[in-house]
Amino acid sequence: MASRSIFLGGVAGALGAAAIGRAANAAAEPASIVAPFENGYRPVVALAQKRPLIMLSPRPPLLETPFSVFDRGILTPNDAFFVRWHLSMIPEKIDASAHRIAVTGTERTLSLSLANLKNDYEQVTIVAVNQCSGNSRGFFGPRVAGGQWQNGAMGNARWKGVRLRDVLAKAGLKAGTKQIQFQGLERAPITSTPLFRKSLDLDVAQNENVIIAYEMNGAPLPVLNGFPVRLVVPGYFSTYWTKMLAHIRALDTVDDNFWMKTAYRIPDTPNNGVLPTDKGFPTIPIGPMRVRSFATNIIDGGTLAAGNPEIRGIAFDNGSGIAKVELSADGGTTWLPTTLDADAGPFSFRRWSTRLDLVPSRSLVIACRATSNAGVVQPVEPVWTPGGYLKNNIETYKVTVA
Repeated sequence: MASRSIFLGGVAGALGAAAIGRAANAAAEPASIVAPFENGYRPVVALAQKRPLIMLSPRPPLLETPFSVFDRGILTPNDAFFVRWHLSMIPEKIDASAHRIAVTGTERTLSLSLANLKNDYEQVTIVAVNQCSGNSRGFFGPRVAGGQWQNGAMGNARWKGVRLRDVLAKAGLKAGTKQIQFQGLERAPITSTPLFRKSLDLDVAQNENVIIAYEMNGAPLPVLNGFPVRLVVPGYFSTYWTKMLAHIRALDTVDDNFWMKTAYRIPDTPNNGVLPTDKGFPTIPIGPMRVRSFATNIIDGGTLAAGNPEIRGIAFDNGSGIAKVELSADGGTTWLPTTLDADAGPFSFRRWSTRLDLVPSRSLVIACRATSNAGVVQPVEPVWTPGGYLKNNIETYKVTVA
């Protein structure tokens, strides 16, 4: 690993219009899918280190995890983990041993190698959900601009690395430091395009759970998920989880670069939502995720076998953990308890399951509802935001019993 180089020949090619190729061993996978909303056609492709995934965009690469993957365990396999980049120029070769993370704006300037991270700091692991801010955007109505994701722009992994706060302590924070800014190696072909930079308030950056990760599910990070190192910010949307991390800056002012001042902002309203007709409302940067739950072994419009079938799924929030998940077979009129599997940590997916007594020739509307340990319950209705963020309302599934 210390001397490993990653060549993106397959990725670089696949980013071109002529290179949407499928892996030779992926013959059983569909060549495409149609999402259940306008302009829903999506090719299914395999890029470097990835099984066939649902492609929203080849440049920059946006790949969605097929939802059936989430029914196979709480950890999302590295080769099935969703991909989201903002700028189209991703390095084609990275020598992990030569890569450095610059730490500036501090009392001492640091240049950290992968060996430094592994040898000079306490090693920690954490299981945490990484969810794109725009996950489920395709289901917003009225439609909003941006990547039209279904529900698969998320994944759960066991991340290993070092605490960001330990690195900041070694560098020494100056009095008056307000935020910590992060920058990776992605670039745009047009030099006037703002570099992708994200910042965290100091109290968030110094939380013990925020880490600089070099390992994912016991293996080096896939290149499309940020090799050789990325930031992991448990409980927060993935816009802050900077990939190919190369620069950490301590700022004495609030970051006003494009990706903080203009992009990834939500309404500063009581529920962070507005009406589509609202104008002139204040906004704030997007922050923590919200409590969600999904069924993973049924689909909307699907069929269930009569008898006593098991219904199962996943739930998560922003770090308080899941207290309970309830299931309804009548569209939310009445609710039944489910059984929670073992807890892998407050930032992880939590699996749930239950069984229903079903007779044939019936149509049902199944719904699932999670409650966090903080007492937050999934809402019935989604909030609407101009960016297509924060969707976490109760999911429903119309099924036929056969």
